[in-house]
Amino acid sequence: MTVASILKARQTGRQLVQVTASTAEEAAAAESAEIGMVVCMAESVSSVRRGSTRVFVTAAVDFSGAVSADELLGEAFEALSSGADAVITARGMSSVERLAEEDIPVMGHLGFVPKKSTLYGGVRAVGKTAKEAGALWKKFQALEDAGAFAVECELIPARVMREINMRTGLATISLGSGPDADVIFLFMSDICGESPRTPRHARAYGDLAALREQIAEERVAALSAFRDDVATGKFPDQTEVASIPDDELERFVEYLEAD
Repeated sequence: MTVASILKARQTGRQLVQVTASTAEEAAAAESAEIGMVVCMAESVSSVRRGSTRVFVTAAVDFSGAVSADELLGEAFEALSSGADAVITARGMSSVERLAEEDIPVMGHLGFVPKKSTLYGGVRAVGKTAKEAGALWKKFQALEDAGAFAVECELIPARVMREINMRTGLATISLGSGPDADVIFLFMSDICGESPRTPRHARAYGDLAALREQIAEERVAALSAFRDDVATGKFPDQTEVASIPDDELERFVEYLEAD
């Protein structure tokens, strides 16, 4: 998977899938499931790459303290050197433009952006009025003009997303924004049933939370049984200790007594 193949898939109407991954194990699982795209924090790129050399890795580069445009650029180059194929930033258009000027494949983030939630009055869909949807469309245009090749579209009303997707030149990645996008994106923790509460826009296909609870219970049960066996003299038994021939032990005791 490459930037070129993502854009080609958009042109041909072939929809792609993206999930989060932060470890080699998660990246390997994504590859085994034939999921072509993952997104991770910049510091996790190396771990993700150890799990898969085939998936398209997008690194989030604005979560680790980079403030200036040059710092952001440095973090992006480091992520690419570690194996990322692209970077994503929710920063302003000037930051996107700075990254694109260096030919760094960059995704933007529009709609609801969690770390900007105070601007929207909390967690909510963005674009539920004609005025707000119009302002959102202007941001799509600005992001494309800034040089981004794709955009994560979070919590945008599905019908608004459909209209935008038909008109933008960006590859669109829907997170809770309906089916009319080039890439459908969910968090792996939601897909696998790890989260205590599944968001409205997500669907759990597994129940890892129950398995982890079972593991925790088994761990406590095993530790308790070990403690009890030690207390009652059942551990260790003769099969779990090293032995010494009787004559050798006798010589050793004679040595100790003589000493």
